[in-house]
Amino acid sequence: MNVIPTRLPEVLILEPKVFGDARGFFLESWNARTFAEATGSAAAFVQDNHSRSARNVLRGIHYQMVKPQGKLVRVVAGRVLDVAVDLRRSSPNFGQWAGVELSAENHRQLWIPPGFGHGFAVLSDSADFLYKTTEYWLPEHDRSLRWNDPALGIDWQLDGEPLVAAKDAAAPLLSDAEVYA
Repeated sequence: MNVIPTRLPEVLILEPKVFGDARGFFLESWNARTFAEATGSAAAFVQDNHSRSARNVLRGIHYQMVKPQGKLVRVVAGRVLDVAVDLRRSSPNFGQWAGVELSAENHRQLWIPPGFGHGFAVLSDSADFLYKTTEYWLPEHDRSLRWNDPALGIDWQLDGEPLVAAKDAAAPLLSDAEVYA
């Protein structure tokens, strides 16, 4: 597995080895030992999620205050811009973001450890997005950060107005959000 750092040192791009020929391809999408060696994390995943979204759908920026989730994310159809935001007030990178294109073609995965907000925008006609989480989803502790907060300045690379959920449209700015210590 090839590990590529992002501008946020803890957020890592993981490129699995892909074996392809005229029949198609094979890749190992998850191996606990390889993941631990690549990331230095012995993350134990408890939940797998799959979402399908249309072009210009923007989901996020989401995080969980109690039992923060680490996420290993990938795209199996289409392409997205995947974004992680450092929400740890004690971090020198607090309020900074990293964006990575994930697609069915590049097979990249992104490791987003606990303490970061996460969102993605669909750049293709549709996208199937899969992610593993280190904690169960707890709706009462679910939080959102405003996707278009000028203090973050995220370039979502969309070709039109994003389609967002009501909770994401009404989410607080970073300056007013509940964040980690």
